[in-house]
Amino acid sequence: MLGAWELYARLGPVDDFILPAPDQVASSLWHDRGLLFDNLLVTAQEMLLGLLLALIAGAALALLLHRFAAARKALYPLLVGTQAIPIVTIAPLLAAWFGYGLLPKLVIVALVCFFPIVVTTLDGLRAVDPEQHKLMRTLNATPGQTLRWVELPTALPAALSGAKIAVAVGGIAAVFAEYAGSEDGLGHLLLQSIPQLETARAWAAVAVLAALAVFCFALLALAERRLAPWAHRPKDPDT
Repeated sequence: MLGAWELYARLGPVDDFILPAPDQVASSLWHDRGLLFDNLLVTAQEMLLGLLLALIAGAALALLLHRFAAARKALYPLLVGTQAIPIVTIAPLLAAWFGYGLLPKLVIVALVCFFPIVVTTLDGLRAVDPEQHKLMRTLNATPGQTLRWVELPTALPAALSGAKIAVAVGGIAAVFAEYAGSEDGLGHLLLQSIPQLETARAWAAVAVLAALAVFCFALLALAERRLAPWAHRPKDPDT
């Protein structure tokens, strides 16, 4: 793919300032490494803190929807409907409300990451084997004990899978948030680089953002194996 990109950029009709060749992007990654790293730290902070906020809020809402059928019937359609609202229309409004600091960017990232976490966690909570519920009732377990020993362990792999989905789009949300108003970050760097015809630098920022998403995805996959090892045990086909 990189070879085809290089050939098209060198021999095709597209100018360098529209589509730089991979070697130009690599050169920018090296020569602008200090600038890219400083802005990466800002975007990574927004992305990780926003994801953490989405995890906490999403897990809490999933528990509420799981425990109360009336809340699930009332709120779940609204939750789905919010995903039809373009985030680019919300970002300027949040910037107007909360300013151009860290808070509106965290809210935007959390809003984007929130939905897959709620859906997968709720599905995990509802996927508990009914026989396990019967066993806990036989043992006179309280609802809190059932949640602690049965429902949460069952839902944890699903919740982490939702977080892996969320982190794949969390970087895009952070860039949109920075587009709405910021003084630093990879999104701000993109906005600066394109009008200055520093297209290679803009593509380098995109490459760094993609690498950040892959790194966070790998960390969540490792956390899933550490926190929920039972979800990765080989299953005996004879049982």
